[in-house]
Amino acid sequence: MGISVGLVGLGAFGSAFADLFRRHPLVDRVGLCDREPERVARFANDPAFRRKFDPRDAYASLDDICRSDLDALVIITQPWLHAPQCLQGMEAGKHVYSAVPISSVPDGNEILDWCDKLVDTCRRTGQLYMLGETTYYHADAMYCRRQAAQGAFGDFVFCEGEYFHDVDAACNLREVQRHRLASKAGQEWVALSKQYHDRGIRSGPMHYPTHSTSGPVCVMNAHAVEVTCYGHRNRTDDPFFQDSAFSNETAFFKMSNGAVVRICEYREIGLPGNETFRVFGTKGSYTAHTWCDNKTATQLTVEEMRDPLPPEVEAAFREGQTESAAYGGHGGSHAYLVHEFVDAVAHQRQPATNIWEAARYMAMGAMAHESALKDGARLSVPDWGDAPGEEG
Repeated sequence: MGISVGLVGLGAFGSAFADLFRRHPLVDRVGLCDREPERVARFANDPAFRRKFDPRDAYASLDDICRSDLDALVIITQPWLHAPQCLQGMEAGKHVYSAVPISSVPDGNEILDWCDKLVDTCRRTGQLYMLGETTYYHADAMYCRRQAAQGAFGDFVFCEGEYFHDVDAACNLREVQRHRLASKAGQEWVALSKQYHDRGIRSGPMHYPTHSTSGPVCVMNAHAVEVTCYGHRNRTDDPFFQDSAFSNETAFFKMSNGAVVRICEYREIGLPGNETFRVFGTKGSYTAHTWCDNKTATQLTVEEMRDPLPPEVEAAFREGQTESAAYGGHGGSHAYLVHEFVDAVAHQRQPATNIWEAARYMAMGAMAHESALKDGARLSVPDWGDAPGEEG
Protein backbone atom coordinates (compact mmCIF):
# COMPACT_ATOMS: atom_id res chain seq x y z
CA MET A 1 0.00 0.00 0.00
CA GLY A 2 1.33 3.40 -0.97
CA ILE A 3 1.31 6.81 0.66
CA SER A 4 -0.35 10.16 0.00
CA VAL A 5 1.73 13.30 -0.51
CA GLY A 6 0.74 16.98 -0.62
CA LEU A 7 2.90 19.26 -2.72
CA VAL A 8 3.07 22.70 -1.07
CA GLY A 9 4.54 25.39 -3.31
CA LEU A 10 4.29 24.93 -7.07
CA GLY A 11 6.51 27.75 -8.28
CA ALA A 12 9.57 27.25 -10.46
CA PHE A 13 11.42 24.97 -8.04
CA GLY A 14 8.42 23.10 -6.65
CA SER A 15 7.19 22.39 -10.16
CA ALA A 16 10.48 20.63 -10.94
CA PHE A 17 9.61 17.95 -8.37
CA ALA A 18 5.90 17.51 -8.95
CA ASP A 19 6.07 14.93 -11.72
CA LEU A 20 8.71 12.85 -9.93
CA PHE A 21 6.48 12.55 -6.87
CA ARG A 22 3.55 11.65 -9.11
CA ARG A 23 5.56 8.97 -10.87
CA HIS A 24 6.92 7.25 -7.75
CA PRO A 25 5.29 3.79 -7.48
CA LEU A 26 4.80 4.12 -3.70
CA VAL A 27 2.75 7.33 -4.10
CA ASP A 28 -0.95 6.54 -4.55
CA ARG A 29 -2.37 10.03 -4.10
CA VAL A 30 -1.09 13.55 -4.75
CA GLY A 31 -2.45 16.80 -3.29
CA LEU A 32 -1.66 20.24 -4.69
CA CYS A 33 -1.32 23.46 -2.69
CA ASP A 34 -0.33 27.00 -3.63
CA ARG A 35 -1.52 30.51 -2.82
CA GLU A 36 -1.44 31.28 -6.55
CA PRO A 37 -4.40 29.32 -8.06
CA GLU A 38 -2.97 29.21 -11.57
CA ARG A 39 -0.05 27.17 -10.28
CA VAL A 40 -2.39 24.51 -8.89
CA ALA A 41 -4.40 24.55 -12.13
CA ARG A 42 -1.30 23.77 -14.18
CA PHE A 43 -1.05 20.32 -12.61
CA ALA A 44 -4.72 19.78 -11.80
CA ASN A 45 -5.45 20.07 -15.53
CA ASP A 46 -2.55 17.84 -16.57
CA PRO A 47 -3.89 14.47 -17.83
CA ALA A 48 -0.84 12.70 -16.38
CA PHE A 49 -2.00 13.58 -12.84
CA ARG A 50 -5.55 12.25 -13.19
CA ARG A 51 -4.86 8.78 -11.82
CA LYS A 52 -3.40 10.10 -8.56
CA PHE A 53 -5.03 13.51 -8.16
CA ASP A 54 -8.62 14.17 -7.09
CA PRO A 55 -9.95 17.76 -7.47
CA ARG A 56 -10.87 17.66 -3.78
CA ASP A 57 -7.12 17.57 -3.08
CA ALA A 58 -6.54 21.10 -4.39
CA TYR A 59 -5.76 23.52 -1.56
CA ALA A 60 -5.24 27.28 -1.41
CA SER A 61 -3.38 27.46 1.90
CA LEU A 62 -1.12 25.53 4.23
CA ASP A 63 -3.87 25.65 6.87
CA ASP A 64 -6.24 23.88 4.47
CA ILE A 65 -3.86 21.12 3.46
CA CYS A 66 -2.82 20.55 7.08
CA ARG A 67 -6.48 19.71 7.83
CA SER A 68 -6.45 17.00 5.15
CA ASP A 69 -5.76 13.30 5.74
CA LEU A 70 -2.64 13.29 3.55
CA ASP A 71 0.32 11.39 5.03
CA ALA A 72 3.08 13.84 4.15
CA LEU A 73 3.79 17.34 2.87
CA VAL A 74 6.54 18.38 0.46
CA ILE A 75 7.25 22.02 1.30
CA ILE A 76 9.02 23.89 -1.49
CA THR A 77 8.03 27.45 -0.69
CA GLN A 78 10.00 30.64 -0.09
CA PRO A 79 13.10 29.87 2.02
CA TRP A 80 12.17 32.06 5.00
CA LEU A 81 8.92 30.06 5.35
CA HIS A 82 10.42 26.56 5.45
CA ALA A 83 10.94 26.12 9.19
CA PRO A 84 7.62 27.49 10.48
CA GLN A 85 5.68 25.67 7.78
CA CYS A 86 7.42 22.38 8.56
CA LEU A 87 6.63 22.83 12.24
CA GLN A 88 2.98 23.45 11.39
CA GLY A 89 2.89 20.37 9.20
CA MET A 90 4.38 18.09 11.85
CA GLU A 91 2.08 19.46 14.53
CA ALA A 92 -0.81 18.56 12.20
CA GLY A 93 0.41 14.95 12.04
CA LYS A 94 2.22 15.14 8.71
CA HIS A 95 5.68 13.96 7.79
CA VAL A 96 7.50 16.81 6.05
CA TYR A 97 10.05 17.34 3.31
CA SER A 98 11.66 20.78 3.26
CA ALA A 99 13.47 22.45 0.41
CA VAL A 100 16.82 23.93 1.44
CA PRO A 101 17.78 25.61 3.61
CA ILE A 102 16.11 24.79 6.94
CA SER A 103 15.52 28.51 7.33
CA SER A 104 16.76 31.60 5.53
CA VAL A 105 16.64 34.64 7.78
CA PRO A 106 19.36 37.22 8.51
CA ASP A 107 19.66 36.31 12.21
CA GLY A 108 21.95 33.33 12.91
CA ASN A 109 20.59 32.89 16.42
CA GLU A 110 17.10 32.58 14.97
CA ILE A 111 18.34 29.94 12.52
CA LEU A 112 19.75 27.91 15.41
CA ASP A 113 16.50 28.37 17.31
CA TRP A 114 14.55 26.96 14.35
CA CYS A 115 16.89 23.96 14.31
CA ASP A 116 16.24 23.43 18.00
CA LYS A 117 12.46 23.66 17.56
CA LEU A 118 12.46 21.23 14.64
CA VAL A 119 14.56 18.66 16.51
CA ASP A 120 12.24 18.94 19.53
CA THR A 121 9.13 18.62 17.38
CA CYS A 122 10.44 15.52 15.61
CA ARG A 123 11.23 13.88 18.96
CA ARG A 124 7.91 14.84 20.52
CA THR A 125 5.57 14.05 17.64
CA GLY A 126 7.40 11.15 16.03
CA GLN A 127 6.90 12.76 12.62
CA LEU A 128 9.67 12.56 10.04
CA TYR A 129 11.54 15.58 8.67
CA MET A 130 13.79 15.49 5.61
CA LEU A 131 15.88 18.33 4.20
CA GLY A 132 16.07 18.19 0.40
CA GLU A 133 19.79 18.87 0.18
CA THR A 134 20.81 18.17 -3.41
CA THR A 135 24.54 17.76 -2.75
CA TYR A 136 23.87 14.70 -0.59
CA TYR A 137 22.72 12.89 -3.74
CA HIS A 138 25.32 14.12 -6.17
CA ALA A 139 27.15 11.16 -7.66
CA ASP A 140 30.46 12.03 -6.01
CA ALA A 141 28.85 12.20 -2.56
CA MET A 142 27.28 8.77 -3.06
CA TYR A 143 30.60 7.32 -4.21
CA CYS A 144 32.57 8.86 -1.35
CA ARG A 145 30.10 7.53 1.24
CA ARG A 146 30.59 4.03 -0.16
CA GLN A 147 34.37 4.45 -0.02
CA ALA A 148 34.17 5.75 3.54
CA ALA A 149 32.00 2.80 4.62
CA GLN A 150 34.72 0.45 3.31
CA GLY A 151 37.48 2.33 5.15
CA ALA A 152 39.15 3.30 1.87
CA PHE A 153 40.02 6.82 3.06
CA GLY A 154 41.82 5.57 6.17
CA ASP A 155 41.78 8.35 8.75
CA PHE A 156 40.20 11.55 7.50
CA VAL A 157 42.65 14.45 7.47
CA PHE A 158 41.16 17.36 5.56
CA CYS A 159 38.05 18.21 3.54
CA GLU A 160 37.07 21.20 1.41
CA GLY A 161 33.58 22.23 0.42
CA GLU A 162 32.71 25.24 -1.67
CA TYR A 163 29.80 26.96 -3.31
CA PHE A 164 31.01 29.63 -5.73
CA HIS A 165 27.92 31.38 -7.07
CA ASP A 166 28.54 34.92 -8.23
CA VAL A 167 25.48 37.15 -8.09
CA ASP A 168 25.68 37.63 -11.88
CA ALA A 169 26.47 34.01 -12.81
CA ALA A 170 24.39 32.02 -15.29
CA CYS A 171 21.78 31.36 -12.61
CA ASN A 172 21.48 35.07 -11.88
CA LEU A 173 20.76 35.73 -8.21
CA ARG A 174 19.33 39.16 -8.96
CA GLU A 175 16.69 37.50 -11.13
CA VAL A 176 16.03 34.85 -8.49
CA GLN A 177 15.50 37.58 -5.91
CA ARG A 178 13.27 39.59 -8.25
CA HIS A 179 11.13 36.56 -9.00
CA ARG A 180 10.76 35.67 -5.32
CA LEU A 181 9.78 39.17 -4.27
CA ALA A 182 7.15 39.36 -7.02
CA SER A 183 5.01 36.69 -5.33
CA LYS A 184 2.50 37.28 -2.54
CA ALA A 185 4.87 35.73 -0.02
CA GLY A 186 7.70 37.84 -1.40
CA GLN A 187 5.84 41.06 -0.73
CA GLU A 188 5.30 39.94 2.85
CA TRP A 189 9.02 39.30 3.15
CA VAL A 190 9.84 42.87 2.08
CA ALA A 191 8.06 44.14 5.19
CA LEU A 192 9.48 41.45 7.46
CA SER A 193 13.08 41.87 6.30
CA LYS A 194 12.94 45.57 7.11
CA GLN A 195 12.60 44.64 10.77
CA TYR A 196 15.97 42.85 10.65
CA HIS A 197 17.52 45.79 8.82
CA ASP A 198 16.23 48.25 11.40
CA ARG A 199 17.76 46.10 14.17
CA GLY A 200 21.14 46.26 12.44
CA ILE A 201 21.21 42.55 11.63
CA ARG A 202 23.17 41.75 8.48
CA SER A 203 23.28 38.33 6.87
CA GLY A 204 25.90 36.61 4.72
CA PRO A 205 26.33 33.64 2.38
CA MET A 206 27.14 31.30 5.30
CA HIS A 207 23.48 31.49 6.30
CA TYR A 208 22.80 29.24 3.27
CA PRO A 209 25.71 26.78 3.63
CA THR A 210 24.15 23.41 2.91
CA HIS A 211 25.56 22.91 -0.62
CA SER A 212 29.11 23.22 0.73
CA THR A 213 28.87 21.75 4.24
CA SER A 214 26.80 18.65 3.49
CA GLY A 215 29.44 16.85 1.42
CA PRO A 216 32.21 16.74 4.06
CA VAL A 217 29.74 16.06 6.90
CA CYS A 218 27.89 13.20 5.20
CA VAL A 219 31.05 11.50 3.90
CA MET A 220 32.99 11.65 7.18
CA ASN A 221 29.88 11.13 9.34
CA ALA A 222 31.30 13.82 11.63
CA HIS A 223 30.08 17.18 12.90
CA ALA A 224 31.75 20.53 13.47
CA VAL A 225 33.04 21.33 16.95
CA GLU A 226 34.72 24.72 16.49
CA VAL A 227 34.97 27.34 13.76
CA THR A 228 36.92 30.42 12.77
CA CYS A 229 35.72 32.41 9.76
CA TYR A 230 36.61 35.55 7.84
CA GLY A 231 34.45 37.60 5.52
CA HIS A 232 34.96 39.76 2.45
CA ARG A 233 32.76 42.85 2.23
CA ASN A 234 31.43 44.10 -1.10
CA ARG A 235 33.29 47.31 -2.04
CA THR A 236 31.19 48.53 -4.96
CA ASP A 237 28.04 49.56 -3.08
CA ASP A 238 26.16 46.88 -5.01
CA PRO A 239 22.53 47.13 -3.81
CA PHE A 240 22.23 43.35 -3.88
CA PHE A 241 24.49 43.23 -0.81
CA GLN A 242 22.93 46.14 1.07
CA ASP A 243 21.61 43.83 3.81
CA SER A 244 24.69 41.60 3.88
CA ALA A 245 27.66 41.97 6.17
CA PHE A 246 29.76 40.00 3.67
CA SER A 247 29.56 38.90 0.05
CA ASN A 248 32.07 36.06 0.58
CA GLU A 249 32.90 34.01 3.67
CA THR A 250 35.70 31.48 4.27
CA ALA A 251 35.61 29.22 7.32
CA PHE A 252 37.78 26.57 8.95
CA PHE A 253 36.23 23.95 11.19
CA LYS A 254 37.60 21.47 13.68
CA MET A 255 35.50 18.33 13.31
CA SER A 256 34.42 15.73 15.84
CA ASN A 257 36.72 13.14 14.21
CA GLY A 258 39.79 15.39 14.42
CA ALA A 259 39.79 16.38 10.74
CA VAL A 260 39.87 19.97 9.50
CA VAL A 261 37.30 21.28 7.03
CA ARG A 262 37.53 24.43 4.91
CA ILE A 263 34.22 25.83 3.63
CA CYS A 264 33.82 28.67 1.09
CA GLU A 265 30.50 30.40 0.42
CA TYR A 266 31.11 33.12 -2.20
CA ARG A 267 28.58 35.34 -3.99
CA GLU A 268 31.06 37.80 -5.50
CA ILE A 269 33.73 35.85 -7.33
CA GLY A 270 35.19 35.93 -10.85
CA LEU A 271 34.58 32.28 -11.63
CA PRO A 272 31.89 30.20 -13.31
CA GLY A 273 29.58 28.66 -10.76
CA ASN A 274 31.15 25.77 -8.87
CA GLU A 275 29.67 23.46 -6.24
CA THR A 276 32.02 20.71 -5.14
CA PHE A 277 33.94 19.10 -2.31
CA ARG A 278 37.21 17.22 -1.84
CA VAL A 279 38.11 14.64 0.81
CA PHE A 280 41.65 13.69 1.86
CA GLY A 281 42.57 10.69 4.01
CA THR A 282 45.68 8.83 5.10
CA LYS A 283 45.00 5.98 2.63
CA GLY A 284 42.88 7.52 -0.11
CA SER A 285 41.50 10.83 -1.36
CA TYR A 286 38.79 12.08 -3.68
CA THR A 287 38.87 15.17 -5.87
CA ALA A 288 37.27 16.19 -9.18
CA HIS A 289 35.79 12.80 -10.18
CA THR A 290 39.10 11.13 -9.31
CA TRP A 291 39.92 8.54 -6.65
CA CYS A 292 43.56 8.62 -5.55
CA ASP A 293 45.91 6.68 -3.34
CA ASN A 294 49.64 7.31 -2.96
CA LYS A 295 50.39 5.48 -6.23
CA THR A 296 47.46 5.79 -8.60
CA ALA A 297 44.68 8.12 -9.72
CA THR A 298 41.46 6.68 -11.20
CA GLN A 299 39.05 8.82 -13.20
CA LEU A 300 35.39 8.02 -12.53
CA THR A 301 32.22 8.60 -14.51
CA VAL A 302 28.94 9.76 -13.01
CA GLU A 303 27.42 6.36 -13.77
CA GLU A 304 30.22 4.60 -11.87
CA MET A 305 29.78 6.83 -8.84
CA ARG A 306 25.98 6.98 -8.68
CA ASP A 307 24.06 4.58 -6.42
CA PRO A 308 21.39 2.53 -8.21
CA LEU A 309 17.73 3.31 -7.65
CA PRO A 310 15.36 0.37 -7.09
CA PRO A 311 14.55 -0.99 -10.58
CA GLU A 312 10.80 -0.27 -10.34
CA VAL A 313 11.46 3.31 -9.21
CA GLU A 314 14.01 3.95 -11.94
CA ALA A 315 11.63 2.50 -14.53
CA ALA A 316 8.80 4.77 -13.35
CA PHE A 317 11.03 7.85 -13.49
CA ARG A 318 12.43 6.94 -16.91
CA GLU A 319 9.16 6.11 -18.67
CA GLY A 320 8.89 8.43 -21.65
CA GLN A 321 11.65 10.69 -20.33
CA THR A 322 15.10 11.76 -21.43
CA GLU A 323 18.04 10.90 -19.18
CA SER A 324 18.16 14.38 -17.64
CA ALA A 325 14.40 14.52 -17.04
CA ALA A 326 14.38 11.05 -15.48
CA TYR A 327 16.82 12.04 -12.74
CA GLY A 328 15.89 15.71 -12.51
CA GLY A 329 18.09 18.70 -11.82
CA HIS A 330 21.01 19.55 -9.55
CA GLY A 331 23.31 16.83 -10.79
CA GLY A 332 20.54 14.26 -11.08
CA SER A 333 19.80 14.47 -7.37
CA HIS A 334 16.06 15.16 -7.61
CA ALA A 335 15.11 11.55 -8.29
CA TYR A 336 17.05 10.37 -5.25
CA LEU A 337 15.57 13.03 -2.99
CA VAL A 338 12.03 12.07 -4.02
CA HIS A 339 12.70 8.36 -3.56
CA GLU A 340 14.39 8.80 -0.19
CA PHE A 341 11.49 10.77 1.27
CA VAL A 342 8.76 8.56 -0.14
CA ASP A 343 10.52 5.37 0.93
CA ALA A 344 11.24 6.73 4.42
CA VAL A 345 7.58 7.66 4.94
CA ALA A 346 6.30 4.39 3.47
CA HIS A 347 8.57 2.33 5.73
CA GLN A 348 8.49 4.64 8.77
CA ARG A 349 12.25 5.11 8.99
CA GLN A 350 14.43 8.18 9.43
CA PRO A 351 15.45 9.68 6.07
CA ALA A 352 19.16 10.15 5.43
CA THR A 353 19.02 13.95 5.63
CA ASN A 354 16.89 13.97 8.77
CA ILE A 355 16.72 16.99 11.05
CA TRP A 356 19.71 15.89 13.13
CA GLU A 357 21.87 15.62 10.01
CA ALA A 358 20.42 18.79 8.48
CA ALA A 359 20.96 20.85 11.64
CA ARG A 360 24.66 20.02 11.45
CA TYR A 361 24.87 21.61 8.00
CA MET A 362 23.09 24.76 9.16
CA ALA A 363 24.84 25.18 12.51
CA MET A 364 28.20 25.27 10.72
CA GLY A 365 27.07 28.22 8.64
CA ALA A 366 25.34 30.12 11.43
CA MET A 367 28.39 29.96 13.69
CA ALA A 368 30.79 30.68 10.84
CA HIS A 369 28.95 33.91 10.10
CA GLU A 370 29.01 34.82 13.79
CA SER A 371 32.77 34.23 13.81
CA ALA A 372 33.23 36.43 10.73
CA LEU A 373 31.27 39.22 12.41
CA LYS A 374 33.77 38.91 15.28
CA ASP A 375 36.78 39.03 12.94
CA GLY A 376 37.58 35.33 13.05
CA ALA A 377 36.84 34.62 16.69
CA ARG A 378 37.09 30.92 17.55
CA LEU A 379 33.58 29.74 18.41
CA SER A 380 31.93 26.46 19.42
CA VAL A 381 29.39 24.90 17.07
CA PRO A 382 26.24 23.44 18.69
CA ASP A 383 25.14 19.90 17.91
CA TRP A 384 21.90 18.04 18.59
CA GLY A 385 23.35 14.54 18.42
CA ASP A 386 22.38 11.71 16.12
CA ALA A 387 18.91 10.70 14.98
CA PRO A 388 17.11 8.19 17.23
CA GLY A 389 18.45 4.73 16.52
CA GLU A 390 21.74 6.08 15.14
CA GLU A 391 23.39 7.00 18.44
CA GLY A 392 26.91 5.72 18.87
